[in-house]
Order: sequence, then C-alpha cells, then structure tokens
Amino acid sequence: MNWHPAARWYELPARHSPWQPAAALYAAAMHVRRGAYAGGWLRSEAAGRPVVVVGNLTVGGTGKTPLVIWLAQQLHARGLHVGIASRGHGGKTREPRAVHANSDWREVGDEPLLLARHSGARVCVARARVQAARALVRDGADVILTDDGLQHLALRRDCQVVVVDGARGFGNGRLLPAGPLREPLSQLAAADAVVINGEARHPSLARSLPADALRMDLAAGEAINLADGTRRALREFAGRPAQALAGIGNPQRFFEQLRGMGIGVTGHAFADHHPFTAADLAFDDGLPLLMTEKDAVKCSGFARANWWYVPVSAQLQAAQGQDLLARVLRHVSSGQQRQGGQPPLTR
Repeated sequence: MNWHPAARWYELPARHSPWQPAAALYAAAMHVRRGAYAGGWLRSEAAGRPVVVVGNLTVGGTGKTPLVIWLAQQLHARGLHVGIASRGHGGKTREPRAVHANSDWREVGDEPLLLARHSGARVCVARARVQAARALVRDGADVILTDDGLQHLALRRDCQVVVVDGARGFGNGRLLPAGPLREPLSQLAAADAVVINGEARHPSLARSLPADALRMDLAAGEAINLADGTRRALREFAGRPAQALAGIGNPQRFFEQLRGMGIGVTGHAFADHHPFTAADLAFDDGLPLLMTEKDAVKCSGFARANWWYVPVSAQLQAAQGQDLLARVLRHVSSGQQRQGGQPPLTR
C-alpha cells in the first residue's frame, strides 16, 4: 500500500480549497483552546522539573526524534539526568510505563523504542504526557524532553523547540484540513528555537522563518541487516536497484536520501507508524530492501536476509549546536529557579 496522507497538502496550488471553511472552524477552535489555557479556564500542569518540548507546526515528520536524541545526549554530557516523555503513539500503554531497549513496540510505540535505544536517557510513555513527565521526575530526572507535544498545552513547558522540514516547509500555508498546519504560523514567534531539517528549499520558508533559525541535517549511518546484525556501507548498494520502504511522516525524504547516494530505489511509502506485517514486504524479487530504523523495530520479528535498515542521526555544525544548547540550558536554568526556588543548574 503506497499512501501518504499529508502529500496532497504539500502539492495543492495556492487557490481556493473546498476545505477552507472547515479550516476556519479549526482555527477558531484552536484560538478558543489557547485562550482557555491563557485565561486559566483550562490548567497547564507542571511536571516538577523544567520541560523542553520539541515539536512541529505541521502534520508529518520533520526530524523531531533524532533531534531529541541529540539534545538528550548533549544534556547528559553536561551532567544532567534527562527524562524523555512520550505519548507512545501506536502503542497500547495508557498509564505511565518505562521504555527499555527490549520493550515491545506494540505496547510502547516505535519512536519511544528508538529513544530508549539511542538517547542514553530514561524514557516513559503515557497517554497523558504530564503523567509520563511526573513519573520521570519521581525517578530522578533533572529535565524533561518531550518528543512532539507542541500542541499538548496540558503540560507546562519552559522551552519550545520547533523543527521544520526544509524541503516541505509549511506546504500551502493552510490549517487543517485544508493544509498541513496544526497551528497558525504566528505561533513560530513563541518558539525559543526554530531548527530547519536540511536546506530551506520550500518557498513557504522564505517569508516565515525567524532570522536566528538554526539548521540540522540527518546523517545516514551504515546499513544494518535485520536478520543477523551485520553492517554494510551504503556505498556498496550504489549503482544497483533496491526496494525501499518508509512508514514515517515524510517517506520521500528517506527515498531521496538513498537516491542521492546513487542507489536505484523503488520507494514504497506507508502511513506514519504503520504496523507492518510480512505481507507488506512480500516483494519476492531478491533485491535488497532498505528501510528506516523506525520501520525496522516492527519488522525484525519476520526479517529476511536481504532486509537492511539505515539509522540516521541529527548533525549540527559546532556553532549552531552550541547556540541551540545554550538557548535550551538558559530556559532549563530559569525553569529550575521558578520551581521551588531551587538554584540554577550548573553541572
């Protein structure tokens, strides 16, 4: 099944959309909801430690999870005990549950499993993120990161990092369901940092990005075999045909990355968090099959010898990485002082 639900929002021309009336209703609902939190009619709850939200304004993947891993590693290197709270999308867990490297993705979700394997931080999932955050604080966390949740106003935050896909930008610039925006672009002004994933190529970014926006890139590692764990340089797949699949927010980004390395992939796009079965991967042509690591956690139980996954990591130039980290630490320190009058974090 080759389908991606958000693709049409990035392809629509800038003319009237039949969904615009529905988008206006959505905008009104979002305005009322934010007003209810601002006015105290609805309550944002504190976790007990500073909270850094890494999210996006659009539907679809922008590279949040690799950036959360990068941030967790950087904060941990400075002596902080980091906890990562997630809703565990695609998992069954409702109450707070710790995620470990060998957890079942069906219970905790695919992205929390990647976070547990690579971040070096404690990871907890719960249907309500504030419950996950508080469980992590009870477990000794100094700071909480959330993977997604920019629109989850029930959890009070001290710092907001917005991640934007440089290739797709903000699409047609319209709110759901006429476009990909979860919130109006005016909400960018509330971000403490805006990070562009890749080159800012989309026309919608030229007039929307703040002047101090930062850039990250997703670097692909060696391909890892799902069946036996052997590793292989991606250049060894170049010049030959291969199958590729991706059940992520922006599958085309993965396919284009492989093609940019000279691999002649036929791409198969699935919905984000798709629960793969062996039938989905029954290509039976003997070609190598390349997939993302997020997909691999759901396919390893029925892996074949020609299936490989390609891990990626967030990369920031030294000065930009230092800038992002300084902004986050400044808000973490301020948040720590506000909560119980505790001294700033200086580890």
